[in-house]
Amino acid sequence: MTAGRCDEMKIFLAFVTFIIVAANLFAADTNQPALYLDTNQPVDARVADLISRLTLEEKATLLNHIGPTVERFNIRADQWNQCLNGVQWDRPTTLFPICLAMSATWDTNLVRETASTLSDEARAIYNIWHLDPNAPGQHKGLIYRDPVINIERNPYWGRNLESWGEDPYLTGRMAVNYVHGLQGDDPHYLKIAATLKHFAVNNVETDRQRLSATVPERILHEYWFPHWRDAVVEGQAQSVMASYNAINGTPNNINHWLLTDVLKGDWGFQGFVVSDLGGVHTMVQGHEKNKMSYEDAVAQSLMAGCDFSDKEFQDNIPAAVRDGKLSEARLDDAVTRLLRTRFRLGEFDPFDSVPYSKISPDVINSAEHRALALKVAQESIVLLKNENHFLPLDKNKIKTIAVLGPLADRLLLNNYNGKAPECVTVLQGIKDYVGPNTKVLYGVGGVVLNEPIDKTEELQKAIGLARQADVAIVCVGTTSAIEQEGKDRKTLALTGSQEALVEAVRAANPKTIVVEMSAGPLTVPWIAKNVPAILQAWWPGEEGGHALADVLFGDVNPAGRLPHTVYASETQVPPVSDYDVTHGFTYMYLNGAPLFPFGHGLSYTTFKYSDLKLSTKKISTDGAVQIQFDVKNTGSRAGDEVPQLYVHQEKSNVRVPREELRGFERIHLEPGETKTVAFTLPATKLALWDEATHGFIVQPGKFDIFVGASSADIRLKNKISVLP
Repeated sequence: MTAGRCDEMKIFLAFVTFIIVAANLFAADTNQPALYLDTNQPVDARVADLISRLTLEEKATLLNHIGPTVERFNIRADQWNQCLNGVQWDRPTTLFPICLAMSATWDTNLVRETASTLSDEARAIYNIWHLDPNAPGQHKGLIYRDPVINIERNPYWGRNLESWGEDPYLTGRMAVNYVHGLQGDDPHYLKIAATLKHFAVNNVETDRQRLSATVPERILHEYWFPHWRDAVVEGQAQSVMASYNAINGTPNNINHWLLTDVLKGDWGFQGFVVSDLGGVHTMVQGHEKNKMSYEDAVAQSLMAGCDFSDKEFQDNIPAAVRDGKLSEARLDDAVTRLLRTRFRLGEFDPFDSVPYSKISPDVINSAEHRALALKVAQESIVLLKNENHFLPLDKNKIKTIAVLGPLADRLLLNNYNGKAPECVTVLQGIKDYVGPNTKVLYGVGGVVLNEPIDKTEELQKAIGLARQADVAIVCVGTTSAIEQEGKDRKTLALTGSQEALVEAVRAANPKTIVVEMSAGPLTVPWIAKNVPAILQAWWPGEEGGHALADVLFGDVNPAGRLPHTVYASETQVPPVSDYDVTHGFTYMYLNGAPLFPFGHGLSYTTFKYSDLKLSTKKISTDGAVQIQFDVKNTGSRAGDEVPQLYVHQEKSNVRVPREELRGFERIHLEPGETKTVAFTLPATKLALWDEATHGFIVQPGKFDIFVGASSADIRLKNKISVLP
């Protein structure tokens, strides 16, 4: 659009806005000024003024996310969207690595920058529509249903790719920074509104609309809730989505204790709760013990604390109020919560008064955003094994490379990314890196599931290519056919003929590297024992191929860390119907040794930890201790290290984690450089939930302080005492 055309459009829109405002004022109340349009008024006063003008039916319409426009005030439906690792649109947007890969960076600042980039693109799309309502293509609103912060307790969960790992502390830090990045830092306006989902105790896809998770009270508060509280209280997320499942028999959509007592009461949540799609329907057709009429399901959902939903809200709210099943005060509270967010998004203000209206469509999948996608992919790659310093490869000594496997030249997408831009596969990334003087051989070699290829012929071809090459790189893992919404994994092992491919290639060429391209963990003990080098590269986004090549050849020193445990055997995993993590889930309670531990990740250089100092050895139950230590790069390459702080309570009347993450920081060190790392550990982070008093209590006693490079690589230790 030309500058002249933009000016004409702005003048036209301003005139239309004036006419609509004048009409609304006349229609609503000619004797009362429209305070809701006065930008000098406080948001809550503006919201209250608008609500006072709405009819019961109009309020009901506003609480339907796909409802029609409220014509008297020209308020359109919410028009929510998704932007998990790429904004959904009908044209390409920047495709970042999946959220689990973002978490593997252990870099909170990078996660915040990534989320800010996503919200820039989301605002730019909205700005296109606002400046030209007739512009072609799909343009949605500003409430985004991200991030997913369900915890990765269940390694079989089909949506682990959307999560941030198995640890509440790590997930909480990532969630806070992702939400801050999405919503922006303007004191008055939101860039977009974030929705935390799915609240709570949700990480099984099978039968998710009717299952009930049985969870002890202590485990709920110590494991399943802390990251939610962080994202609500510290992150100030605007919306929370209630999950389909029930907790201890009560469906979350009608769980007053969960949505009102805990979320809105204990945590002071000021935003709005939205049901998952069809959430009301599950009260009628899903949960067997709670089948009810739609009117009752709507009334009970709202009275429990669910503020926003589907068409059932619009259709049944008026009758529920008239029949005395839903109070008008609770209805107005729900509308207030929704409208407060929409006012802060600037929907009722002049377009140019909102600072984010200046974000240009030119940012969408721009060169700068593509460069950030590359950086995230580089930082996310985890070096799992590097026997005898096999990596990095020397480009000058390698004349022929065999790039093999069903994922070597495949783009890996999930449900909630946008339309893919031009993406770089592993094969293309390696070709781009080595240039024309190095021969790159390619073969599929096997299948992930049941792809229609001749597996025997492809395997023999791969073996032949491996024999010709100086080094073989085998790309295996999972696809959206195995890991995605609606599907739980059947196995943690490689599917199809992938492991047979690795074994055959390793036999043909001992110089074999395995690149794991999965979301959830892969239990592959034979590969871990017999292959000299293994990299976890996740589903790496549009620049994944270039990022992997940079790591393979040493231009980037890998420093990703696992955000989950890789189990050594599937027999280590308790039944997924058991929600008590103390029975063997995660690094905190794992029975036996893992294949690869939580927090694990190797480097091409070495680091020495030393000089652990505590500000005090004794603290009160409301005190804190400052912990500091030095980390030195003792190798010949620059690199990043991720020091991790863990704690352990020596004696307790309940089972406690063998160690629990309570701090981390990604730092960069040049060869020979030393940095001092400091963490503050408040006594409140040592508290356990007491079921007698229904609150957290810090038990006096001794606590171990562990500092290390992973949960299984502890370098420094000390103790503190908490005094009565």
